[in-house]
Amino acid sequence: MKSRILPSLLLLACTPAALAASTVDLSVKGQITPSACLPQFPGGALIDYGKIAQQDLNLETATRLPLKTLNVGIVCNGPVRYALRMRDNRDGSAMVNSEIYYGLGFDASGNRLGVYSMTFDPKQIQASNTAQVYGTESTTGGLAWRTSNLNPIDIGSRSYLGFTAVEGSVSGPTALGILGGNVTVQTVINARKNLDLSVETPLDGSATLEVVYL
Repeated sequence: MKSRILPSLLLLACTPAALAASTVDLSVKGQITPSACLPQFPGGALIDYGKIAQQDLNLETATRLPLKTLNVGIVCNGPVRYALRMRDNRDGSAMVNSEIYYGLGFDASGNRLGVYSMTFDPKQIQASNTAQVYGTESTTGGLAWRTSNLNPIDIGSRSYLGFTAVEGSVSGPTALGILGGNVTVQTVINARKNLDLSVETPLDGSATLEVVYL
């Protein structure tokens, strides 16, 4: 059976129709929107823990530093459907492999210093065109959305984080104008036994907050 099929396939490949199909078209699509949003940290985008004595770090287990808060704002020139995500500018330095944890850089010996995360609490977020916002999240690039609610959400590097005026919705974010409120930053330092602290070691976390238009 195989010996009869193979010559037939070779004959088909050599027909004029097959030989004529030597080009293929590429389409490039998109949509330019007149609306734009500007993410900002009105009170400054710096979390500073000052000097931390190495003896204050746990020897065997990771050490949680005090929670810090940042004021975040999204200013749009009109109601816009968008979501947020965050890019780690110290990619590869997080001691935990998860999209919600961002790295703090390395010590002098190349050990990972720790991680931090940033949490949005819908109860601490206000929007200019709705009395209450509810958080929602998509892990499918906006194809499907988690049921919106008031639970805190850690912003991720791959998931979309959005807000809607409708509780219990699975339709994703609604169009919002100005959004603002406080977010919580949790920082965790690696166990002291895993670090080279023979010299002064700076925490070097850096990330970029991004608006994704929907």
